[in-house]
This record gives sequence, structure tokens and C-alpha cells, in this order.
Amino acid sequence: MPRPEGCTNFKLRRLARAVARRYDEDLRELGMTGEQYSLLSAVLRLAPVRPGELARALSLDASTLSRNLRPLLQGGWLALGPGPDGRSRLIEATPQAAELREQAKACWRISQERLNAVLGVERVAALHALLDECSALIEGEATPEKTRARR
Repeated sequence: MPRPEGCTNFKLRRLARAVARRYDEDLRELGMTGEQYSLLSAVLRLAPVRPGELARALSLDASTLSRNLRPLLQGGWLALGPGPDGRSRLIEATPQAAELREQAKACWRISQERLNAVLGVERVAALHALLDECSALIEGEATPEKTRARR
């Protein structure tokens, strides 16, 4: 079996940037990025949610979450209110959030279809499976033996 050449981190980041650029281009007309679309979708699914819980659900650090929350809060799509104990905060979606998400979902579909066309649906499906498997291994949710058994 051949040994990997180059830096895995660099190769993954390069791919992630290239893919993110394509999604960001299609979402730009709505004034949002792909990261913000994911965040908005998660809040709509989980709300009301504490910032820490949201960050964990999306595997984000606190500063990345804050940076991506800011435009959604300023745009009036999300609201940050008091939590149940007075010390915590809760993020909720405003009534305009669902409409924005539907518009963004249409842009996202365009991006996804373009990516499927460039890479091929089979390659995208294989990439998804490999990424999910690698994430589970790195995060300790799976073992190499279990992932090999699923193939």
C-alpha cells in the first residue's frame, strides 16, 4: 500500500476552501456565507439553544461561533435572549429566519448540484462516506475494526 505524500491538513484545508468558495459565491446574493447558512439551519433545528451547545453541535470554537453569529444577529434573523438561569443566554430564530433559510436553501442546492456535476455523484457520495468515517475515527466514535466491518 502506498504511503501518503504531503500534508493531510493542508490537502483537507485546500479542498475545504475550494468547496466553501463555491457555496459562498451562490449565497453571496443573500448576504451570507455557507458557514452562516449552516449556523442558521442549526439554530432553526435546535432553538432555543445555548451558544455552547450550538458550538458543540457544529464542532466550532467559541470565537468562530461568535464571528458567524454576529451578522445573523445584526440582520435580525437570530436573537440572543436571556437563558433560564439569568447567567446563560439562548439563541433563537426570528420569524424572518425561516424565510431566509428557504431562500438560502435554493442557493445551497445550486452549489451542491454544481459540485456533483464537477466531481461526479459517485465521487461525492464516496467522499461523504470517507469524511464521515474519518471524523468518527478521529473523534473516537469508531474504531478502525468497526469501520472496516461496515465496508
